[in-house]
Amino acid sequence: MKIDRSGFLQGARFIATPNCDERPPEVEFDIPLLVIHNISLPPREYGSDDVIAFFTNRLDVKKHGYFELIADLKVSAHFFIRRDGEIIQFASCNKRAWHAGVSVWHDRMRCNDFSIGIELEGSDDDPFTDIQYEKLAELTRAIQAAYPIEEIVGHSDIAPVRKTDPGPCFEWEKFRNLTAVAGPD
Repeated sequence: MKIDRSGFLQGARFIATPNCDERPPEVEFDIPLLVIHNISLPPREYGSDDVIAFFTNRLDVKKHGYFELIADLKVSAHFFIRRDGEIIQFASCNKRAWHAGVSVWHDRMRCNDFSIGIELEGSDDDPFTDIQYEKLAELTRAIQAAYPIEEIVGHSDIAPVRKTDPGPCFEWEKFRNLTAVAGPD
């Protein structure tokens, strides 16, 4: 996997979201933070295109009662990794995707300004799939090769009062082991 200079993952399916904009000029390519999230729509239901519809402002609010609660939200992420491992990109990594909301990291506000967001199809209550971890690790390495990522955190780390994701079922140690670069033979 490789991210090109324009901020796109080569070979990934791209679906443009309107829920992104330019990063502040002082940030440009200085993106030190990677944020991992989880999402499923409806909650704990997997495999539909409802997350895609949500990130592109086309969610049919009549389809499920929960959707009425989130109908006015305008959110997105740079990437979405489905349970089968498919990676969908919604915004160039060079743009500011609207994934973190009100957030702070090391006394720095507005994490969307200086982070890349990855959403895993899942919930706090269900284990993620092995292929999701594999694709997340590959994507993370590609992002680290393209941007000066210093830290990888969960949404709960930057918005602890509001958010709990990626949740207790996310296996940080497994993820870290998969992202470790192998040494020479």
